[in-house]
Amino acid sequence: MKQLATDFVVVGSGLAGLQTAWQLAQYGEVLLFTGAEEEAGNSFRAQGGIAAAVGKEDSPDLHREDTLRTGAGMCNEHAVDVLVKEGPHVVEGLYKLGIPFDRTETGWALGREGSHSVSRILHASGDATGAVMVQTLLEHIRKHSRIQILAHTRVTDLVAEEGECYGVLATNGQEDMVCSARAVVLATGGCGQVFRYTTNDPMITGDGLAMAYRAGAVLRDMEFIQFHPTALAVEQNPMFLISEAVRGEGGILINDDGEAFMERYHDWKDLAPRDVVARAIYQEMQEGRKVFLDGRRLQCTFSERFPTIYAHCLANGIDPERDPIPVTPVAHFLMGGIQTDTFGRSTVHRLFAVGEVACTGVHGANRLASNSLLEGVVFARRVAEAAQSLSPQKHSSLPTVDLNRCKREQNQSLEVCTIRQLMWEYAGIIRDRDGLMYALDALKAIGKDLSKRDCIGQNMITVSQIILESALYRRESRGGHYRRDYPIERKIWGNRRTWVRRGEPVESVAFEKISM
Repeated sequence: MKQLATDFVVVGSGLAGLQTAWQLAQYGEVLLFTGAEEEAGNSFRAQGGIAAAVGKEDSPDLHREDTLRTGAGMCNEHAVDVLVKEGPHVVEGLYKLGIPFDRTETGWALGREGSHSVSRILHASGDATGAVMVQTLLEHIRKHSRIQILAHTRVTDLVAEEGECYGVLATNGQEDMVCSARAVVLATGGCGQVFRYTTNDPMITGDGLAMAYRAGAVLRDMEFIQFHPTALAVEQNPMFLISEAVRGEGGILINDDGEAFMERYHDWKDLAPRDVVARAIYQEMQEGRKVFLDGRRLQCTFSERFPTIYAHCLANGIDPERDPIPVTPVAHFLMGGIQTDTFGRSTVHRLFAVGEVACTGVHGANRLASNSLLEGVVFARRVAEAAQSLSPQKHSSLPTVDLNRCKREQNQSLEVCTIRQLMWEYAGIIRDRDGLMYALDALKAIGKDLSKRDCIGQNMITVSQIILESALYRRESRGGHYRRDYPIERKIWGNRRTWVRRGEPVESVAFEKISM
């Protein structure tokens, strides 16, 4: 096994990982691991944009209000304050770094999305914001003498012992390696691929969550999954996202009777919070109706404002300027994750998490649209600040590691397909006790047959079980978690978080009692 050593390890090349590596390089050598090419991942696919209070009619206080309202009473207000107050400064820094956010003659070209009270979404190249941001950061990182990218090199486990992280195990398929570091930062994204229908990149199988769990870290709020209302209703993996910005520009959801049905579900109609819109579309489909996004009368020219979406629709025989776009809800974002403070510190010493894999509580039970890219870049700076303050490891050698975890994975095994179908049917948009219990029993049976060397499958089972157990524990409906047997919010659950640690059952704790 190849031995490596560095100051900092970053796992993941999405926006959060890239920004963290860029910041950490001020303080030492950085090894950036990514399981595919550098430009894979969810950040690269992000269309909607990045939210920040940079408009003349906007303010951090207003952004805060929208975030808290959308989070359904579950946000960590301190984390939200960090996000909205540091957001404008961070966005300005990214612009100076060379990210070409769209502008008009009078300033930023700001769009509006669901649950935002004003236009505050910055875009780049129309609907290619994530790709432009990732590519710009990669250009800088590839030139940096202190950052080395190990592409197509999958981290398979953490090297951790007695509450402290010492490094990572990884493989590129031909060679296994172990790398020691002063600090390890997980920026691995969420777990969308545990569901059959998702917008998430094929690499997003919950690996970081499962590795942190095995290392003894606390995971929190794992029942809160955001289902995006509008993916293109064409069978593929991942599903192609139709950005919420289309509705922000005047797009309207209609059913196959031609009815603009959202007025039956929420006062904000098509710009209601995502959980409301997703359930509304799901209800229409359950009642036998197809759902479309009508973008034929936007406030702009569709092909100019949304060139990526326009081209993808054309490739599937749909002209958005003439035809309504068939849409369906899909798994999109994890509001929960590895419990961290606002500097990304997990409950395992020297292990940090940032971006979607982390749970600072900033999103509560339901993420405000376009807060995800902002979260990645804001908290990346804070993670770097905390990680660089750690002293070097005192141990001259790493603890004993399980080399069997560093073997070939199979991403499309029959077991993996079964896991994804189970999670979609029983832990999807609508849940209940019987379905959650059935899925847990089924996963146990699958786990007995699954090879221990199938790292991806094992990680998916671990994360899926935690989601199911957390959803079973929270006996109410709130935000992205909806149970037909408990269909309303219950006051008793309003300030309680589900959390789990390896070897312990899922429990709940009042947020103010969470200690780091």
